[in-house]
Amino acid sequence: MKRASLALTAAMISAGLLWAAYQGSLPQPTPLSPWFPAGPMLYLEAKDFSSLLADWNSSVEKRIWVDGSNYQVFSRSRLFLRLKGAGDEFSAAAGLPPDMDVLSEVAGGHSAMALYDIGNLQFLYVTYLPSAKSMQTTLWQSRAKFEPRNAGGVSFFVRRDPESQKEVAFAISGDYLLLATREDLLRGALELMSGGKDLTIETEPWWSQSVAAAGPAGDLRMVLNLAKLVPSPYFRTYWVQQNVTDMNQYSAAVSDLFRSRKEYREERVLIAKAARETVLDAPAHATAELVRLVPENAAIYVAKASPSPRECTDLVETKLLAPHLDQGPASQVAPEIELTSGATGTSSDLETRIDYAPAAGAVAKKESPLALLLEKSPILASLEVESTERDPSGVFVRIHSAVVLVSSSEWNPEAVESVLSDSVAPTLTASQLGVKWEQKSAHLQLDGLWPLSLAIRGKYLIVADDPALVERVLSNFAHSVDTKPAVFIAGFSHARERNNFLRFTGLVDQNNARVSGQTHEPEFFSENISSLSAVLSQLVSEKIVVRTDGVKTLEVVTYEWAE
Repeated sequence: MKRASLALTAAMISAGLLWAAYQGSLPQPTPLSPWFPAGPMLYLEAKDFSSLLADWNSSVEKRIWVDGSNYQVFSRSRLFLRLKGAGDEFSAAAGLPPDMDVLSEVAGGHSAMALYDIGNLQFLYVTYLPSAKSMQTTLWQSRAKFEPRNAGGVSFFVRRDPESQKEVAFAISGDYLLLATREDLLRGALELMSGGKDLTIETEPWWSQSVAAAGPAGDLRMVLNLAKLVPSPYFRTYWVQQNVTDMNQYSAAVSDLFRSRKEYREERVLIAKAARETVLDAPAHATAELVRLVPENAAIYVAKASPSPRECTDLVETKLLAPHLDQGPASQVAPEIELTSGATGTSSDLETRIDYAPAAGAVAKKESPLALLLEKSPILASLEVESTERDPSGVFVRIHSAVVLVSSSEWNPEAVESVLSDSVAPTLTASQLGVKWEQKSAHLQLDGLWPLSLAIRGKYLIVADDPALVERVLSNFAHSVDTKPAVFIAGFSHARERNNFLRFTGLVDQNNARVSGQTHEPEFFSENISSLSAVLSQLVSEKIVVRTDGVKTLEVVTYEWAE
């Protein structure tokens, strides 16, 4: 029996080696980027586009999303309506019914698309699709509606919609199907495929710099010409992150997605326009060391290298000491026009001077004792940890926060205790009741009803609003550091926090009850975002790690799936 097992194992290993040798002998897929003319804003390439599309169409996530509130809200958004309008214009230009699924028919294996104009959605698409299958598509069957052309020795077809003046051009070259919304793009691609010497996407600096800095291509790769993309008003309008100012410092970027059954990993490389100040080794190492302190039941954590004193002060004050409503930041979004009454102002607006700058409105705020303390103690890294729990009755959800600051020198315990107690005293009491520090097993705690807790371990300062959270952080000091130095590390436990999020937002939005007979707009958190959470119910956690290397910013985003 033992000999049979050994023989079976040897046979399996031999078969594996033969299969690996066979796979290595197979010709690698032909690169598609040399066939794309220069000038795009974005390039997207998939190793097997048809498989990606089939996985999405058959997924439970798609079914739940289409039936959910998140899709309901998205389907009424400006971006959705614009994309739908572009799809209708494409169908009209191609002479196809608007409800025909063109994408499924033309989705081949190794595929790439380049976007040349984000406003008019002008693109070139190339996909590996055997010619026999290409000729079965509705697009090829309707070629009689198109005008024939020729480029690079290959016939192609062009059709223009007289109403919208939009173009659709397509061709079959060997086992590749080409589709474009501009005749010149398709003509240029065919000439490049036949050996033409025109400029390609690979000759542009933004492409060569970003691709050279990236590793092997993933299952899906996106390359962005940020120097051209970010200034576009359409990008500034529809970019959901709304961090255009941050993106403006980069000239190009590459994002690769690697998929497996239980993990999706996105590797990003962003190329800065100019050299930046290098983050020293000490803050990057301190950030990695902080991650080991994160409790297992943490909902979310954020570790950051070299935070400014202002950032640290705001973090401690807003999360722990004195949460309050302050003057909101200036809006970056233009005001919406009210179309009901047609009024554009009131008579009192005539008294508003427009030739003077608005008054400052408030005297410059005096620096708090906490801010002065943190300015004297340069911070190497900061860690924010948050967790939630149900109260004993199971009705309410409590949110607990902890902040850990690592200084370049040891903290002065007396100074820290004095500053923190003085900071919370105006909020809690008119006297000194409840703001005295009491020694607990491993930390200090205020003697009042508010359980603000404090612990100092040399260069480490831990402040939290929950004694148990402080104890869990302290218990992790014995853990070894298994994270490489980084400038930013964050994690989110979706599986652990999803139900508490639904409970919390459901209670918050309970007053906004539906009125019978009126159109209901889903509540943003308890219905819209919770619907998206339901779509991603199999997502266990997400982790982000950011490192810098000269002009390169390296980001790795890892999504862990339950199955």
